[in-house]
Amino acid sequence: MRLPRAILPFRLILAVILLAVPAGAADPAVRLSAADTTFLDDLQRRAVRYFEEQADPLTGLVRDRAPVNGGISAVPSSVAATGFGLSAWCVAESRGWMTRDEVLRRVRGTLRFVLAGHAQERGWYYHFVDAATGRRAWDSEASTIDTALLLKGALLAREHLRDPEVTRLVDQLYARIDWPWALNGGATLSHGWRPETGFIPHRWDSYAELLGLYLLGIGAPTGALPETAWRAWRREPWVNHAGRDFIQCGPLFTHQYAQAWFDFRGRRDGQGLDYWQNSVDATLAQREWSAAQRHRFPHWSRDFWGLTASDSAHGYQAWGTPLPGGAADDLSDGTVVPSAPGGSLPFAPTECLAALRRMKAVGGDQVWGRYGFVDAFNPETRWASPDVIGISVGITLLMAENLRSGLVWRTFMRAPEVQRGMKRAGFHEPEPRSRQPVMATVGGSVR
Repeated sequence: MRLPRAILPFRLILAVILLAVPAGAADPAVRLSAADTTFLDDLQRRAVRYFEEQADPLTGLVRDRAPVNGGISAVPSSVAATGFGLSAWCVAESRGWMTRDEVLRRVRGTLRFVLAGHAQERGWYYHFVDAATGRRAWDSEASTIDTALLLKGALLAREHLRDPEVTRLVDQLYARIDWPWALNGGATLSHGWRPETGFIPHRWDSYAELLGLYLLGIGAPTGALPETAWRAWRREPWVNHAGRDFIQCGPLFTHQYAQAWFDFRGRRDGQGLDYWQNSVDATLAQREWSAAQRHRFPHWSRDFWGLTASDSAHGYQAWGTPLPGGAADDLSDGTVVPSAPGGSLPFAPTECLAALRRMKAVGGDQVWGRYGFVDAFNPETRWASPDVIGISVGITLLMAENLRSGLVWRTFMRAPEVQRGMKRAGFHEPEPRSRQPVMATVGGSVR
């Protein structure tokens, strides 16, 4: 049948749209409203501004934290924040908020300095260093988990930019990591090493934010971890809350930090576990637990919740959902942390967006500034952190982008090292997803 000429362009455009959206894009069932898109645009732009302004102009190293309303922070760089910075610039370029030339300049400069000037031990980077010199700060450790966060950002930049120099630098960074050394004679990785005392006795031996660390080690181009390392850590404790069974690890960042880059949707490992659904369940269980605490904290509800490691009025706290019956583990004092729902946006979009909007409405100007939300605040006592923290800003930015477009997942998962690590851990490709375009209503038009 011959189609009317006026219909042909529309059909052609629709076909192009359908083919252009890869299977790894964000869930096509999620439809963001115009208000959602406007809110996320603002949140993400403010987050990108943090990484633009808090990266040292010469080294590219990103400071660990900064005042919520701007001003150059005096604190050291965090190697994890630098990894989020490398990722943030890719998101900014994809959204047209930063030119490719500017992103290339930043990424190349950062990687050059990381390789030449950032304190490290056998390829494992010190957690905190002076942002201008790269020298070790705060007697910090050469950190395995924070090096993995740097490497994730570097791999994303390599796959996103496809630039020969960036590729060479990232490959050098990856190849210099001595994975077997960090096992320190054991089956699981140490948390890190200090020159004064040697290896930290704590190991990555039970469920936490360790998923990406092990997958990168197993998939490493040289000197990889043995495949047995994936099976060596414990998948526990299992809990049941609000009708959900999942592996518990209280602060929500432990469920988020690997999944900002690794796309576990529809995949199970050789142990038969669905880590994506586990994070969904942990997120929604925390929401239910928090709502049940309203008799203690009147502001808390199903639309106002969120616990993860953060600042507090009494120092840094690893807030989280306590184990069932674990009253002694409940540190809650009414403080909420915006990056808890922010970093879980793809796990529970409706619930997390509602929580973020409610936080902004309740906290007002006291909690919303140049870089977005403050790190944490307590509406019961009217305390609010004066700072934002780079990794908390970063996880919110990346997960917002994964919700909207799947960009970080889609790009990062192309890396051959990532694919190799997933395969060696027993993951299989997921069932083909719908190729429908992900659409959001923006200013009355479909985008």
